[in-house]
Amino acid sequence: MKRSPLGVALSACALALLSISPQRASAAVQPFPESFRITDVKTADATIHVRVGGKGPAVLMLHGFGDTGDMWQPLAVKLMRNHTVVVPDLRGMGLSSHPDGGYDKKAQAQELARVLDSLSIGPVALVTHDIGNMVGYAFAAQYRTRTTRWVVMDAPLPGIGEIWDAQFRNPKTWHFNFRGPDVERLVAGRERILLDRFYNELSANPAAIDEQTRDHYAQLYALPHAMHDAFEQFAAFTQDGVDNRAFVAQGKLTMPVLAIGADHSYGTVEADDLRMVADNVSSAVINNSGHWIMEEQPAQAVDAIASFIDKK
Repeated sequence: MKRSPLGVALSACALALLSISPQRASAAVQPFPESFRITDVKTADATIHVRVGGKGPAVLMLHGFGDTGDMWQPLAVKLMRNHTVVVPDLRGMGLSSHPDGGYDKKAQAQELARVLDSLSIGPVALVTHDIGNMVGYAFAAQYRTRTTRWVVMDAPLPGIGEIWDAQFRNPKTWHFNFRGPDVERLVAGRERILLDRFYNELSANPAAIDEQTRDHYAQLYALPHAMHDAFEQFAAFTQDGVDNRAFVAQGKLTMPVLAIGADHSYGTVEADDLRMVADNVSSAVINNSGHWIMEEQPAQAVDAIASFIDKK
């Protein structure tokens, strides 16, 4: 089935945003500074929507499910003072295009390396959350000398130890196997309902994720094939596990890693997970937060991440 071109997706999003009331400007999801350049980078079979701003050593930020690159705006504003900040939407998510395949995290990491090449950006520090963690590990494992340090937030890595096995069996992650010919028909037009379930159940305080934020992401996940491709990210987990075990067999990561867990979610277990794939892991815990750290406790997260990124 032929995918809708990026232009159609952009037009649909623009129309949706125009329909929002003026109060939208005060919502939790804020636009990136005007100094940021917005570009669409063409790869072999996709177009990756990227925000680039600031000046200095580069930081690559990767979002997860339920968000897009928009989640990183508070951190981008902080780091742009002395860093080049690169914030893509992963393939099939946000305003990136919707190819039929390529959702294994190893391939996505290779794609992001090509995106960085096209932007003339070499070494990067990684900041990742959720599915972004999985792409981030695949990037760090394949481009070890290109990755200077890594901040990884509140999600385990597929195929790595008991922590992943327990998460895969957790009733709260039933969506990992939510696939089949009818699932998209069930969700179509109900994207907000589906996302609310994750925001409510995986947060410490659901009210911290305001209505404007929920509407913002629901509109993006309602774009043509967006939810289909989100499910494809989950469908790739089995292959991701195979790839991750092969990466570990090549040796643990040696760059500094900060594992951030929320006190109502992974907590210090996040660091336990990362120590299975990396040698130099420190731990931080965000207080009064569930999984949605950048929405629930952005100030704590920004301070912890910025301190680690700038640590000598």
